Amino acid sequence: QVQLVESGGGLVQAGGSLRLSCAASGRTFSTYVMGWFRQAPGKEREFVAALSRSGSSVYYADSVKGRFTISRDSPNNMMYLQMNSLKPDDTAVYYCAAAGQVIPTTTPNQWDYWGQGTQVTVSS
Repeated sequence: QVQLVESGGGLVQAGGSLRLSCAASGRTFSTYVMGWFRQAPGKEREFVAALSRSGSSVYYADSVKGRFTISRDSPNNMMYLQMNSLKPDDTAVYYCAAAGQVIPTTTPNQWDYWGQGTQVTVSS
């Protein structure tokens, strides 16, 4: 069982930056692949980024590649999403997720655990 709590969302102007954090409970954090998803009003939840168990492999949605950086601090059960050059289209609730799969997938219903979400709003 893993419990996830996100923080770091807020309101930022276009071109600005935010850093999201995800705190995970449980002693088996390093055995899960970790990821970030987001959901804008009226839209389906979409994949943003993910990390392998070791953190050596990273995956990004095309829409955020080159602007967002995902990282994990396994000894401290933390994951981060550094978001730079933010755009109004990045406005959404951002969710931290964990899964027991070997390779991360982009499909939300294949992830096992979710945080409550943190709102990110980018003004133009």
